[in-house]
Amino acid sequence: MEAQERVYHPFRGPFDPCPPVPFKTYVVPPNQFITFQPPNLPQFTLPEALKAGTLWPALFSPYESKAKGGK
Repeated sequence: MEAQERVYHPFRGPFDPCPPVPFKTYVVPPNQFITFQPPNLPQFTLPEALKAGTLWPALFSPYESKAKGGK
């Protein structure tokens, strides 16, 4: 499976008045990598599924807030 977090380098114009940003990141959700639901896909237990927000570990994507330094 490919990495969920991707990096790109934004265009910096020669006359841009803002301070340069070397790179930006974005997250591609895991459901974009699974084209159909395969049979016998592993499942979380019910308490784990409630905590993770999904029944299937293959569709779990952790969220880290960049506003407060993560978690």
